[in-house]
Amino acid sequence: MGIRTIIRRTAALSGLGVGILVGVVCVRTMLIESKQPTFTAPTVPEFVDAGGEQAGRLGQAVRFQTVSRDGQPPVSAEFLRMHEFLKTSFPRVHSTLGRESVSDLSMLYKWEGQDPQARPILLLAHQDVVPVENGTEGRWQKPPFSGEVADGFIWGRGALDDKCSMMAIFESVEWLLAQGYKPRRTIYLAFGHDEEAVAVGGALKIAELLKSRGIQLELVLDEGLSVVKGIMPGVKRPVALVGVSEKGVANVEVEAVGEGGHSSMPPKRTLIGKLSRALTRLEEHPMAAELRPPTSDMFDYVAPEMSWPLKPVMTNRWLFGPILRWQLDQGNSTRALLRTTQAPTMLSGSPKSNVLPQAARATINFRIRPGDSTDQVVEHVRKVIGDDSIRVNAQPGSLIEPSPVSDVRSPSFSIMTKTIASVFPEAIVAPGLMIGASDGRHFVPVSESVYRFVPFVLEPDDLSRLHGTNERIRITDYLRMIRFYAQFVKNFDAPR
Repeated sequence: MGIRTIIRRTAALSGLGVGILVGVVCVRTMLIESKQPTFTAPTVPEFVDAGGEQAGRLGQAVRFQTVSRDGQPPVSAEFLRMHEFLKTSFPRVHSTLGRESVSDLSMLYKWEGQDPQARPILLLAHQDVVPVENGTEGRWQKPPFSGEVADGFIWGRGALDDKCSMMAIFESVEWLLAQGYKPRRTIYLAFGHDEEAVAVGGALKIAELLKSRGIQLELVLDEGLSVVKGIMPGVKRPVALVGVSEKGVANVEVEAVGEGGHSSMPPKRTLIGKLSRALTRLEEHPMAAELRPPTSDMFDYVAPEMSWPLKPVMTNRWLFGPILRWQLDQGNSTRALLRTTQAPTMLSGSPKSNVLPQAARATINFRIRPGDSTDQVVEHVRKVIGDDSIRVNAQPGSLIEPSPVSDVRSPSFSIMTKTIASVFPEAIVAPGLMIGASDGRHFVPVSESVYRFVPFVLEPDDLSRLHGTNERIRITDYLRMIRFYAQFVKNFDAPR
């Protein structure tokens, strides 16, 4: 057999293999089944705020400056004034539900159900807001604590994060009570006061209180991800992302120590030089990137709804996985879905320009994906730096393990997705990973199903408003939030 014949046959076999592979990819892409819930018409009507009462109440809540600042006690008077406003605004809630204060400023409500055997659910939000950055007040279109209702929006700090959730929950329960609704299962409403600071006295104490009473919850629904529009490539429809887990946190201090001295006689290797090399090595050797739940689950739900050419790529990750991981690793937001991320955020050295420091320190903030742990992070830092003269220590009190991934095959998740589909019929529903932190993590000991979802639509220009300037929410979105919570309560109560 001649060499030309061998080459022709090899080329023919290679072409046949490629053809078969293309065929498999196409068939798998065409046969993939949608994971979207069947649409069920909502039983809660659309709300129309003709008199501006509901929008006005949220605006009033925004005016209370319930600000959380790290290391500072809350301004109790503002919280207590808001509590009195809530009592006046929602009389049925406060005459029907039991209410108790936790850590003075947090609130726990109990709506007694008719079936003591049915496990309760808990709706969670927080009362506090982040400060307005000094010097930015003049950039706001409306004053940041005005709560002004104008141009189709409710303006001010907390309109998106997270007084809208708190107020929408109150509005929905008040409406259900006005309809004579009596829940089958007990429903708890919980509102912490320190989510935006180091949360130690609010939702954490509420969760500990429920645990001490032996209460096991069927589901916890907290703030978190939302309905995103125009953000996910290859998807024309909005995507409603339900956070089924959230990343953990670890602040790791890396320190180089030496003798110091006068800067005119520096050693060949300075402490800052050693520290810089250590940080560079960490950036060059991050923790591994992998497609694992819940990110892989998100792609399973979104892939069937994607357009070409992304649809076959997402559908056939067994083949395109390495390419997909590489592509996702190029973007800051998508990289965070694949890795435990690291970010040096604080540096310190000498107090004077002509003094060699006796210690040079860096603090690195890690956001830990599910499947990794705080211990693995610290060990990774030590191994990558590979220098025993550099101290590596996790900062006490900064270690938070990633939350367990709530089961996307559970009945609770099914009810979540069906409720979203009925109130947001235009959206694709998918599980997701929350890369920030929420109060929901405190309730893992009392519930296997902790979801992080706030039922409003975010477009690309809305993202900078979260904790930023010109925070606002569309009135129509806020009214739909009220509808969602009311529908969610009714759906969870329905016979299964």
